Amino acid sequence: MPDVLGLFGGAFDPPHRGHVELLGQARRQLGLDRVIVLVVADPGHKAVDTPAEARLRLARAAFPEDEVVLDFHRRTIDTLRAHSEWSDPVFLIGADEFCAFPTWKEPDQVLELARLGVATRPGFPREKIEAVLAGLATPERVTFFELEPTAVASSELRARLERGDDVDGDVPAAALAIIRAEHLYTR
Repeated sequence: MPDVLGLFGGAFDPPHRGHVELLGQARRQLGLDRVIVLVVADPGHKAVDTPAEARLRLARAAFPEDEVVLDFHRRTIDTLRAHSEWSDPVFLIGADEFCAFPTWKEPDQVLELARLGVATRPGFPREKIEAVLAGLATPERVTFFELEPTAVASSELRARLERGDDVDGDVPAAALAIIRAEHLYTR
């Protein structure tokens, strides 16, 4: 039986405990044997100010057990097409991002090249998920797994770091050490 490969992409600006918890739950609930964390150099869906190399160092510190690489593709479909060696990987996203999945570049083609592993949290509106599933050509390629709610977001963390607020516990300790040593997220 081939290994199950998980792909976890994002800006990781900065990586936080929500990212770590999502990956941990995906590993356990979806039986992932290997994970590649894709730090998107220039995300097509949002602007980032922190240099890609700094975000790569932070992600490597936050996910020390995994392969962490810089992804120069702006869209998921382009990344998947560039890596034909990945055999039916599971691309990990949260439920909010899944609700935006129909707006992605070529979503049905994404599902041809990868399965989706979608983290849901208690109380997330099931009707939103059902509406997205109904519009997909291959909804059976989507698997859901449970995640406890985490009240932390990268944008909030950047603001807190800029103000000099305490973020211990919200940012993995090794990543926070790099943030402090390199004076990231300070003006």
